[in-house]
Amino acid sequence: MKLFEYQAKAAFAEAGIPIPKGEIATGAAGEVDNAINIIGAPCVIKSQVLQGGRGKAGLIQFVKTAEEAKQKARELLDSPHGVCKLLFEEAVDIDREVYLSLVLDPVEGVAKFIACAEGGVEIEVLAQTEPDKIVTVPVNIDWGLMPHHLRELTFGLNLEGDVAKAVSDIAQKLFKVFRATGAELAEINPLFITKSGAVVAGDGKLIVDDSIGDMRTRYPFAPEYFATETEYEAALEGIPYLQFDGDIALMCAGAGLTTTVFDLIHYAGGTVANYLEFGGPNYTKALQAMRLCLKNPSKVILVVTFGTIARADVMANGLVEAINALKPNVPIVTCIRGTNEEEAFATLSAAGLEPLSETEDAVQRAVAIAAGRAQ
Repeated sequence: MKLFEYQAKAAFAEAGIPIPKGEIATGAAGEVDNAINIIGAPCVIKSQVLQGGRGKAGLIQFVKTAEEAKQKARELLDSPHGVCKLLFEEAVDIDREVYLSLVLDPVEGVAKFIACAEGGVEIEVLAQTEPDKIVTVPVNIDWGLMPHHLRELTFGLNLEGDVAKAVSDIAQKLFKVFRATGAELAEINPLFITKSGAVVAGDGKLIVDDSIGDMRTRYPFAPEYFATETEYEAALEGIPYLQFDGDIALMCAGAGLTTTVFDLIHYAGGTVANYLEFGGPNYTKALQAMRLCLKNPSKVILVVTFGTIARADVMANGLVEAINALKPNVPIVTCIRGTNEEEAFATLSAAGLEPLSETEDAVQRAVAIAAGRAQ
């Protein structure tokens, strides 16, 4: 789960990482004025949206006066980018900027500090064009962070004295946040080094594992986290769902099978309307899954499952019940295999559905229907 900047910075501040003085405001009456009164001017106004490149998109504004702040705040809230919240922050007297992040490396099974003495850059581009400028320090998650990791990090950034100590301290605290939230990314870009020698987190990105500890309580799902209302509804149901703009809606069991079917559809010349996992803990949620599929326009619903613990007969019964309740206006192609599949085939046949037994055949059928070549 990707957090907004103000949430990431709150987590950083709890761990003792210095952040600029800030105040959140929505479009509600008086909130912008209140934030401006608290922070003062000059200040920086940051749109709280879950997208990169906010500066390039004009979603971060530096303002010199309170009147300018009010004007820019209204423009940002009225922009087409879906801005619901603004973060007002005090202006910082910056001397230079550093990039600092921790990422999870699933291949090597370690956490990695990735840093660069040039902050505020597109680190992916820099890694390709000038890789020597990137400092990488792997940390064994089980053994934890050691003093030599911090020395290697600050040495690679050419930091000395009090600044090196301050960055080391922030790196230690960032590692604690990373571990505590089960994060796959904890990033400060830029990390400000002020003209007085202070070190402050100028920005914050945090992608947490919302299935651990109290993460779901601390960061409850809200519509602003999602690109569409349907994705939000799916998240509340606990159903993995992604919305696209193709013709074939998917109800498939498991991430691996769903991804395979996705690829097979494209190889066959079709397009996918949505990605939906109808398996694992969700195999009894046929009604909810089909309702989500029907919210996104498509020409056919393709149901492909293979279940052992997630029984085929239970999924088939659920599918028929969903059809009877929702009365979908698009054809449905099924390939439901696994435990008790004979009963599943009988249930589907009795409901007027043809139970296919090969995934490739089901994909070809769905693609043909979407293209208008079959009924």
